[in-house]
Amino acid sequence: MHIALSTDRDDRVSITPLDGPGEQQTLARAALPAAVSLLEAQHSPRWVWDDTNRWYPALLEAGVRVDRCVDLRLCRAILRNSELTAGSALARSASDAWDEPAHDVGPSDGLFELDERLPLDPVAEFSRQREAMVPGIRLLLSAESAGALVAAEIRYAGLPWRADLHRELLERTLGPRPGVGERPLEMERLAAQIRDHLGAPSLNPDSPVELLKALQRAGINVSSTSKWELAEVDHAVIGPLLAYKKLARLLGANGWHWLDANVRDGRFRPDYVVGGVVTGRWASKGGGGALQLPRQIRGAVVADPGWKLVVADASQLEPRILAAISADRGMVEAGSAGDLYAGIVATGAVATRAEAKVAMLGAMYGATTGDSGRLMPALARAFPRAIELVERAARAGERGHRVSTLLGRTSPVPGAAWREVQAAASAVGATDAQQRRARSEARTWGRFTRNFVVQGTAAEWALCWMASLRRRLHELTDGAWITAGPHLVFFMHDELVVHCPAEIADAVAEAVRVSAAEAGRLLFGELPIEFPLSVAIVDDYGQAK
Repeated sequence: MHIALSTDRDDRVSITPLDGPGEQQTLARAALPAAVSLLEAQHSPRWVWDDTNRWYPALLEAGVRVDRCVDLRLCRAILRNSELTAGSALARSASDAWDEPAHDVGPSDGLFELDERLPLDPVAEFSRQREAMVPGIRLLLSAESAGALVAAEIRYAGLPWRADLHRELLERTLGPRPGVGERPLEMERLAAQIRDHLGAPSLNPDSPVELLKALQRAGINVSSTSKWELAEVDHAVIGPLLAYKKLARLLGANGWHWLDANVRDGRFRPDYVVGGVVTGRWASKGGGGALQLPRQIRGAVVADPGWKLVVADASQLEPRILAAISADRGMVEAGSAGDLYAGIVATGAVATRAEAKVAMLGAMYGATTGDSGRLMPALARAFPRAIELVERAARAGERGHRVSTLLGRTSPVPGAAWREVQAAASAVGATDAQQRRARSEARTWGRFTRNFVVQGTAAEWALCWMASLRRRLHELTDGAWITAGPHLVFFMHDELVVHCPAEIADAVAEAVRVSAAEAGRLLFGELPIEFPLSVAIVDDYGQAK
């Protein structure tokens, strides 16, 4: 059963059954939580609304959990762009208000704060989307909408955070909190060493331009100040410089200002953007940095008394996804013993585990030089279906064509500037420089499409993993309120954290594993691909690895 929620200019909410019993009812916004709670208990419907972030946070604040939804904005974006639905009226229609960014409503904005634009009609949009629907894309739309519920619940519950421990970690690493415009003592000490080694007493090591000039004046032949390039240099300044850059990242990303701005009442509340990256990966809003928590501060993420954190990450997820979407039995079997890279070595394709990892990364990200380029021919001979899949995706990208993930999310086409470069190189009288530039930009886009099919399908697997786990966690405590039982509190690409009562931590760990296996079956059927997890039951996040 589907039930649509919508608002009007009179500050009222309409509840419209779409394919089940009942009549449309209109009520004051304050009465909505009770009505939703009753209908949820009676019918367990799939709620149809314009944007989960507009409706669900306020329901959660009112103590109402919903089981399923259709997030029309998220589904619209997929149906608009997918190759599977390219022939639909929805995909061919002109842009409208449904394609505009959603109105961002936070918990402090009031219950179901209205958008200043004209109200949208979810009933009509749901009908358009149903007409565009094809069987192959239904799972992706359901998973994307479930992800929106997960993201809202993570933000509502929050990641347990000890601000006092965070401050201790910062002081132990950086020194006492500095004054405005000052560097922490440890960074200042390293800055002095950098200046001495480079003979540049007034150098500001935070300025890439100044730093690059100082390095070059000292005879260090580098073209950038990236840590990857600096790590290849043999010079006394490199040690303190890399240490300084690491501390600077910590200070900027998760220092005292971050703590002041993002931790309230013992919780960090990640603000995710579901499908915020074109591959379907999540992004994050604001300065919270929900998709990066450096290991130096994870010790501040501490379970409540009597509770535990269950931390799980999927081992070698993207290479396993490549094995699965290509149905390359050799690669599937290589990963069956647990360590895919060791399994590749056992086939004789490469000599060491390190070479296996480099070769696989080259295959997925398009590295054609160095060790990756050297190892690729052997990898292609050992796993022809897997390598042909990414090579085919790369060739499509180089021609400006689109590619799709397993469930149907489709890559964007290159922009107008890319097409102009290719057209100039194909014109009569094109220069060698124009042709070189065109080939370079074509290869760059090919690397993007090569990885899109893998990273995007991995994101789909992760969505299914979380959706399955969300259901199982709710069932573990017979439907207890979200924060009274085990609940998701953090997610980062292939890693998640559950906060749970200590006495059921083992059951939660098992639910995490079972959900991962279920996600694999949903996507790949009976293909014997395994997605092994590293699962740790800990008191603080820093203990997990």
